[in-house]
Order: sequence, then C-alpha cells, then structure tokens
Amino acid sequence: FIAAAGERTRRIRLGTGVSSLPYHHPFILADRVQQLDYQLKGRFMFGVGPGSLPSDAFMMGIDPLRQRDMMEEALDVLIPLLRGEAVTKITDWFSVKEARLQLMPYTRPHVEMAVAAQISPAGPRAAGKHGIGMLSIGSTTSQGYMALSAAWDICEELAREHKHAVSRHHWRLVAPMHVAETREKALENVRFGLGQWVRYFTEVIALPFEIKGSSVEDKCAQLIESGYAVIGDPDDAAAQLERLDKQSGGFGCFLQLAHNWADFPQTLRSYELIARYVMPRFQALNPGRQASLDWTAANREKFMNAGRQAKVLATEKHLAERRGKPSA
Repeated sequence: FIAAAGERTRRIRLGTGVSSLPYHHPFILADRVQQLDYQLKGRFMFGVGPGSLPSDAFMMGIDPLRQRDMMEEALDVLIPLLRGEAVTKITDWFSVKEARLQLMPYTRPHVEMAVAAQISPAGPRAAGKHGIGMLSIGSTTSQGYMALSAAWDICEELAREHKHAVSRHHWRLVAPMHVAETREKALENVRFGLGQWVRYFTEVIALPFEIKGSSVEDKCAQLIESGYAVIGDPDDAAAQLERLDKQSGGFGCFLQLAHNWADFPQTLRSYELIARYVMPRFQALNPGRQASLDWTAANREKFMNAGRQAKVLATEKHLAERRGKPSA
C-alpha cells in the first residue's frame, strides 16, 4: 500500500503505524523498509511496536509476555542493518549470520524511526536506547495521559546511558478527534459511525475504560468528559493540544487516530477545519498578523483622528483655492 501511495504522491510523508516486530523476521523487514525509503525518496517513516493485539499473537503461536523482549531483540538487528552494517545475532526466534542489506540507506544514518509507547516503559526505553522517535498511542486515555511525562524521562535517561541525543521534536502523540463548525454539528456528524467504533473497541479490542449508555449522546459525553476524544469545534481541538502539551512538557507532532466516526465528506471537512483553524495556532504562522491586528486596534482612535484631520485639511485647501480664483 505504501509503495502504491508513494507512486501517486510527491510531498506527503507515509509511514507504518506500526510494524509489529515479533511478527516479522528482522532481515526481511529491513530489506522491505530500505526499499521503501528509496522508492519514496526519503518520505518513508518506519513505525515499530511489539504488537498490541493478543489475538494476533495467539494465532501465530507467540507468547504475549515475550513480545516486548522480542521487539527489543529485533531492534538490535534492524537498526544496524538499516545503517548498512553486517549483523550476526542468534535468538530463540530468529537468527542472522553476517547479514547485510544490498541497498545502503537513502536517508542517513537510517530511515526515520519511531517506536510505539503506551503505559509500560518498554517503548520509551527502546526509543532512548536506540536514539529514535517515540509514538505515544493512547496518549489521552487516563493511564496513557498520566504516563506522558514519565515516558519522556525514561527515554532521556536511556538515551544518556547509550550516548544518544533525543529530541521532543521526534515525539508524536496520538488521539482521536472530530471537528465541525459547532459542537452540535460535530455530535450530529459522528452518529454515522461512533456506535460501531465503540462496539468494536469495547467488545473486540478492549479500551482501558468502559463506555456506558445506549445513545450516541451518552457515548459522546463519556468520550469527551474523560478527555479521551474531541468531538467539537476548532477551539475544543486546540484546547486538547494545549492540555497534552502541558502534561507532556512538550512534544513535536500530533497524529489523529483515524476512526470513521463521520462519513467521508464530513471527515475531510474535519481535517480542513483543523488545518485552517487549529494548526496555525501551534505552528507560529499567525503571530505577525495577530500583532498587526492588535496594534491597529489599540491605535484606532489615533488613526481615525488623523484621517479626519486629513479630510478637513483637504476640504479647507479646496475651498481656499476656489475663493482665491477670480470669477470668469
């Protein structure tokens, strides 16, 4: 899919969100990733994680208690392979012997990477140990939200131990939101798919909180009041980002969790409203314009008086000129 999307695009960055490392042999996965980095000319991002669905692990005969250790073992091989190094490593689930990719990295020193993090320290530890980005999935669940500041502390601590420099610029937070012109319209929009989404995440894949009530209004109220989701207007979305920024101490990128709560046209409209009215607040795009508006408003009376005086002078000059001109 990413290769096909990359062929049809020129600027958008595309990434895995995420590749569950215990489900892949690291040498084969590294080969695919390196190829995509070339095909997309540096626009590819490699998101990794341990795998969060026990049902997937069960079907592949993988012990869920081993998945985080398996992710770490895979990363120990993947990153040097992606740098173009030869690697030998034997574990209880894969082996590589003098393995080396044929393609050297397109992006140096290797393709941009981020590791998934939720509540446990596994993600922050891996990000710090390898000096890669962090992808905080579930950052607005109650436990995920409370873990944000500690997650970055762990990442920095491990980075220092392994002589890496990590930056909050490469820390991504993930949460769901749907935005419309008004809160009432947003609530109306999500009638399309919120019920099915709640059913899936409470009966198939368990969310770390319970959503009660039978009506869409009840479900929306719980999602909003818990802080998990934004279903509202652009101001509500901006307030959520400010809340996350304060709790985390600062992060580099916000990713919207795709959810299909609204139909496709209204989903696109939500993205447009966020791009037009939310993103500029956090990208320092409007301070100059706002400062100009504020300055003009503060000096409005001065400017109005000057304008009135200019009109009076122009009128007096005209009348004086006409009085001094001899009649025909």
